[in-house]
Amino acid sequence: MLLLILNVIYVLLAIGMIALILMQRGAGAQAGSGFGGGASATVFGSRGASNFLSKSTKWLAITFFVISLFMAWYATHSSARVPVQQDLGVMAQVPASSPAKVPDNGSEPAAPMTGAPASSVPAAPTPAAVGTQSPPATQPAPPPAPDSGG
Repeated sequence: MLLLILNVIYVLLAIGMIALILMQRGAGAQAGSGFGGGASATVFGSRGASNFLSKSTKWLAITFFVISLFMAWYATHSSARVPVQQDLGVMAQVPASSPAKVPDNGSEPAAPMTGAPASSVPAAPTPAAVGTQSPPATQPAPPPAPDSGG
């Protein structure tokens, strides 16, 4: 309820500041004083509207910033009490930790050869392992044999 009241006051302060800022004269407004610019002295007193408008704008701005800081402080401290549920979409269906399962097809994994050089041609996959392994890397074609005939 407090935040609702503060939000209404906040919006009204913003509208009031906009109105007061637009009513103030700029630095180049002296040129238009010959066309009835002195009429504000009768409404706002002998010193004119600039003093009243600038003081009112200052206090509205101070109140606006105080409410802004309070609402920011309140939002950060109230969110610490309430746990936030994040919407992960499709990723919410994935378990937190799922180890990769290796299919057991009854064959042992091939051990690397230690003494012999590695072959440049990959071994053909066994029929049980077809579809479970990634395709072998393509090897560049050997250069053509030199032509010995003449």
